[in-house]
Order: sequence, then structure tokens, then C-alpha cells
Amino acid sequence: MRHLSLAILAAAGVLFCGTASAGIKLTVHVRTYDVAGKTGAELIDSMNGLGPRHGHATRAIAETGYTVHWDLDVKRDNGICRLREATGKIDLTYTFPRRTSPSGRALNRRWDRFMAGVRQHEHTHGRIAKQMMRATSTALAGLERPDNWFCTGLRWDARRRIDTIYAEYEAKQNAFDAREHRAGGHVDHLVNGLMGKN
Repeated sequence: MRHLSLAILAAAGVLFCGTASAGIKLTVHVRTYDVAGKTGAELIDSMNGLGPRHGHATRAIAETGYTVHWDLDVKRDNGICRLREATGKIDLTYTFPRRTSPSGRALNRRWDRFMAGVRQHEHTHGRIAKQMMRATSTALAGLERPDNWFCTGLRWDARRRIDTIYAEYEAKQNAFDAREHRAGGHVDHLVNGLMGKN
């Protein structure tokens, strides 16, 4: 049985520094890997062998990966530590298959429909990641507390808030994938469409 999936990878980090500008900075990268085949089934086999790794034994059709970093400007005044500004940076990387073999009109049409669905799926992962950044920015706004000279407690509070939002949105990513990958779901529909089965 073929096991193909769309996948998401994520990583997060926090950097505390003396100065930062407020806001969220987004960088998007698109990578491709080449697949070939004269039929939909051959293209699926090519993706199954060449797609991004998803676990030890399987590969994905496509993938959304992202890394997140937060620069937090913390200042202490009269025993109170305040988070003055928070700048989030998210680097999104989409990986898609790129067909290199010529084919007839029918397969071209099926491939175009297939890829439109794959891109829609991955861009939804990207939208959820961007929502996570906005939610984190909101959760960090106005953070302050009495603290020591190093603002250790405030830094831990910020880390906990970031981790909480991150976990919440990872759960949303996983729930989205569960819906898309269920038997008879969107991913099955895309694969079957490429193979001419629906």
C-alpha cells in the first residue's frame, strides 16, 4: 500500500536582546524536487520515492516547514521589568514536486488539479503558522512584573506564553492534517484524481 502524505515541520526559538523593533517579519522560500512519469500512478511512485522524508519509512508529497524566533526588548525600571517590544520572525519553506516528464493533455489537466490542491493544503499550514505569530504577539503585549536585575521571571513568563501558543497552534496544524488525511479525505481525493480514479 502506498503511504503518501503532506507534511509540516516546525521549530521555535526565543532570543532576548536589548533592542528590537515591533512587528512580525515573514520570509517565504519555495523548494522543489523533480518527479517523472507517463501516468498518474508513475508520478505517485516517483513522489513516493523522492518526496521529503516524513518519519523514517515514509515520504510526503509536499511539506511546509517553518522556524520561528522572537526578539524581546526587556527593560527594568524601579524594580519593574517590562516587555517594551516584541519582534517575531517566521521563515516559511514550502517544498513541492515538479514534474519533468512530458505527457498528454489529460494527464496535464489532472496534474494541474492535483498541484492546485497540494498548494492549497500547504498554504493552509502557512496561514495557521502566521496566525500563531499574531496570537503570540497579542499574548506578549503589555507583559510586566516586579523582578530581579536580570528580569529572569519576566523572561520565563514570556517563554511560557510563547510555548503555550505554540502548542495550541501545533494542535491546530495536527487537527487540520487529520481531517485532510482521513480515509476518503482531501489527500485521497487528490491522489485518486491524479491517477484518473475519480
